Amino acid sequence: MDTQDAGRIVGSKPQTLPRSKLPHPGPTVFIVSDVRLLCDGLVLSLSQQPSLAVVGSADLTISPTHIAAARPDVVLLDVGTPGGLDMLLAFRQALPDLKIVAIAVADVEQEVVACAEARVSGFVSRNGTIQDLVTAIQCAVRNELVCSRRIAALLFSRVAAIGADRNHGRDNNALTRREHEIVSLMTQGLSNKEIARQLCVQTATVKNHIHSILGKLQVRRRGEVAARIRGSVLLRRGAPSQQDRHMLGSSHDPVPRLD
Repeated sequence: MDTQDAGRIVGSKPQTLPRSKLPHPGPTVFIVSDVRLLCDGLVLSLSQQPSLAVVGSADLTISPTHIAAARPDVVLLDVGTPGGLDMLLAFRQALPDLKIVAIAVADVEQEVVACAEARVSGFVSRNGTIQDLVTAIQCAVRNELVCSRRIAALLFSRVAAIGADRNHGRDNNALTRREHEIVSLMTQGLSNKEIARQLCVQTATVKNHIHSILGKLQVRRRGEVAARIRGSVLLRRGAPSQQDRHMLGSSHDPVPRLD
């Protein structure tokens, strides 16, 4: 198959190959990356795979509507370039049933967790091979997930931390580690969207944490959080430590936003 037929970008619209003309019965793939060399290389390599068919490719400016029109079984999304994670969240919100395999994933906790929270259907690290990619695609269409041992270790570590936080919170209604991070950012005046961007999580996740924080502190508004924690620290220790002052902010910190 000529790689030009597999979806080269023309202006702002990608060309796609109609399903009726696809020469292969296997999963169909759409590739999204801002790196032209990577995008073209994957089109060429995957088009030669007898078990796959490439139906299109584009950069990160493509709209979810164009992705849906190509009707791919799996989208390969490059999250290793700026804007990749944001586009991942946009695709997930617009096309919740879309199977997305994140490629060029860095073996760092924040990026791996961000991909997991966006419900990707597979991971391929920056050091992955074409065979790793083919395997991830095939597993995705079977509702299975494959990832490197390093990424698996990061995910299990994160799940263990969440479990420990929940148990700690269940024992004494204390804030979890993540909730403390969010409180710290709230006292700096960051909005929910800004906190989500800072922590590489979805805005809905931040809202859930804030709801939990309000409940544990028995307050109704965001603006009451810092005052309640300050009061708790003063009652417990007589005066806040340097660490507490860093978390709570100084008396000159802006009032947390209510959005």
